Amino acid sequence: MKKIIYALAALLMWNATPAEACTNFIVTKGASTDGSILVSYAADSHGLYGALYHTPAGRFKAGAMMPVYEWDTGRYLRNIPQVARTWSTVGNMNEHSLIISETTYGGREELADPQGGIDYGSLIYITLQRATTAREAIATIAELANTYGYASSGESFSIADTEEVWIMELIGKGSKLDAEGKNTRKGIVWVARRVPDGYVSGHANQSRITTFPLNDKENCLYSDDVISFAREMGYFNGKDEEFSFADAYAPTDFGTIRGCDARVWAFFRHVADGMDAYTDYAMGYAPKNRMPLWVKPRTKVSPKTVFDCMRDHYEGTPMDMTRDLGAGGHNCPYRWRPMNFEVDGKTYLNERATATQQTGFWFVAQARPHVSKDMGILWFGVDDAATSCLTPIYCSTTVVPECFREGNGTMLKYSPTSAFWLFNRVANFAYLRYDMIAGDVRKATDKWENDHLVEVADIDAQAAKMSDKKRQKFLSDYSAREAQELFDTWQELDRYLLVKYIDGNLKTETEPGKFLDNGNGRDIPDKIQFPGYNEKWKRAVANDNGAVLEVKNF
Repeated sequence: MKKIIYALAALLMWNATPAEACTNFIVTKGASTDGSILVSYAADSHGLYGALYHTPAGRFKAGAMMPVYEWDTGRYLRNIPQVARTWSTVGNMNEHSLIISETTYGGREELADPQGGIDYGSLIYITLQRATTAREAIATIAELANTYGYASSGESFSIADTEEVWIMELIGKGSKLDAEGKNTRKGIVWVARRVPDGYVSGHANQSRITTFPLNDKENCLYSDDVISFAREMGYFNGKDEEFSFADAYAPTDFGTIRGCDARVWAFFRHVADGMDAYTDYAMGYAPKNRMPLWVKPRTKVSPKTVFDCMRDHYEGTPMDMTRDLGAGGHNCPYRWRPMNFEVDGKTYLNERATATQQTGFWFVAQARPHVSKDMGILWFGVDDAATSCLTPIYCSTTVVPECFREGNGTMLKYSPTSAFWLFNRVANFAYLRYDMIAGDVRKATDKWENDHLVEVADIDAQAAKMSDKKRQKFLSDYSAREAQELFDTWQELDRYLLVKYIDGNLKTETEPGKFLDNGNGRDIPDKIQFPGYNEKWKRAVANDNGAVLEVKNF
């Protein structure tokens, strides 16, 4: 009973958690089946349009400036000096296989800086243009934020290269104005920890770095004032070695655990043993039973496993989104927003799983030490991970496929050549009868991804024999060609699903894609099936309105 009372009380804080559901899963090279580093990301926002961002490499004269626009809103922030040379980037990866992704955890509201000149999104994409390694990226992020002021709330970054992967957590220092109106607290406090090789980790809109080693620069970096500033603000008063970044700058509550850290738990339980011991924590009932920052997987983790973990809806757990009445008559593992609802004065939640309907784009980035650094792969997709597909984009690509191009449609303008809109068409149709349609979508997804995981080995072998210039063109052409082929494949899938499932029916197939007709040569279907609804839904309808709907025998 204490658990229930605690949960209901804590739900009052639910609206304070981030509205998005961005998720990062991390696999070190010693924990992966092919010796690569894997970092996943879902960019989740109800207003975000899914596109593949590309910035070409450049050289600039002294005095050149670049504008900074807030990534979430497009708001102009300021101009900053450009560097002499920048690297080519595609998505959240650059030509050196440097990967940077993020999840927003918010943290203490009083640490926001209204005068901040650079936001978290700009930190990512500007750093990708300027750094070549994970350690360089950490230093660049800190320098940019401290120089120009930080315009966002608390963030966790995944930062990887071909050799190592780090989690960096940061937050601003708030605002304390001097007589001239300038902020004397400009900048960030931060800590970064290297994920030990052979382990997996992750973060999902909740700060996860607690205590950390103070004298291990090989594995832990932090700002000079990360502890002293917490003391100044009254967030911490213990011994330095007892200092916890997360507890000081982003204290947990029911919402941040159940709506955020539970997604990391879901990933851990897929790949590691012993995670049932943290079920009560993931559900928000035992906040002191905190999960470790990283775990050792039971076996080495394949790229496809990471792909599929991004499609999780808590299946097989007490939070399984297909089980309760909220899943409707077709076991739909989605709950439309808002995040909670009230009935008779009590507040209840809508689960927030890894796979969400509001995803703009998602990826699994692969930094591979066994090939040249320009041959890292950004496995890229748009819309909901559970109903979409990843396609390989080599990190040195200079061509953005038309179907992923920025400007090819927006959230307010439909485009028939946009992958984002096409995948949304398929997804929203699947949501209507998820128990049947999602299976067909998953078959198409698995075939595409498995085929290409095999195919890239041949592409690698061909590319390795080429000069740098020829290799770049070859990999760019391959990436663009395959993305467009995926678009064509999904158009065929869209048409197939409509024909098969139109109007609540299910047409009988003699083989996949070939429908049974009545034999009269007029394309009239035979043996049309009427699947109806699941048993739980039928019983709920009967209980709700059985007096009116019951069939009477006379």
